[in-house]
Amino acid sequence: MDNRPIGVFDSGVGGLTVVKELMRELPNENIIYFGDTARVPYGSKSIKTIERFSLEILNFLLKQNVKAVVIACNSASAAALKLLQDISPVPVYGVVDAGVYAALEVTRNNKIGIVGTKATIRTNAHRNLFMEHKTGLKLFTQACPLFVPLIEEGMLQSQITENVIQEYLKELKNEKIDTLILGCTHYPLLKERIESFLGPTIKTIDPAIMLAKQIKENPLLNNAKNKTVSYKFFVSDVPEDFLSISARFLEMERINVEKIVLDEIQIEKVMETLVPVKTIQNAN
Repeated sequence: MDNRPIGVFDSGVGGLTVVKELMRELPNENIIYFGDTARVPYGSKSIKTIERFSLEILNFLLKQNVKAVVIACNSASAAALKLLQDISPVPVYGVVDAGVYAALEVTRNNKIGIVGTKATIRTNAHRNLFMEHKTGLKLFTQACPLFVPLIEEGMLQSQITENVIQEYLKELKNEKIDTLILGCTHYPLLKERIESFLGPTIKTIDPAIMLAKQIKENPLLNNAKNKTVSYKFFVSDVPEDFLSISARFLEMERINVEKIVLDEIQIEKVMETLVPVKTIQNAN
């Protein structure tokens, strides 16, 4: 049994979809969440930039003495998962793997659609993982760069958002896919509207659900009952906007959000930067 918190990070508010599933599946776990709202969206950034952002956030979370780190951002998971796993002294989980495994279980006609940010689609992370597990699949990808800013602006019910959904997803619908991976943790916030457009024959996959089940198998979980659970939220900018969305989405009456400034890290010097943190974590 380990009372240390689980660290979760995302480029903005989208990772709250993962937090919500963790709260549901792991009600005894303390959670620390970081949303990089100053630099959202990640999807338009280069791989190297996303790697640097992810390392800076990992460094912050390790200093909070977390026992595991969840990359609740598909762009960061696709670009930086292996790098973080190689460096981190605690387990690091990504959402890409969870989405692929769930889709493999669901599809019946082997036609799978994947929507994500430009960065996620560009890495081919989903496609490469699918190819490792099954042949004969027909995969169709679509970058949806406008989804994240629309969600971050709280325009979930806007007609503009409806028009964008139709524009992005019409080709996938025409391809007769039977499964669609929501390859960005922001996208489940549009799940109902996406499903309404696609129709009942297409199953949408929210990787957060599978990811929470995977983490549930971690032997470091806290199984103590009747304890006070702590949820802490940090952002890199505009905590007021994050507060309004998170309180509504997580259905929590009181949420404290703190703005912080991350320590800058150069990838070339990352080992010497993180080694001291590593030593401290191992000592615990």
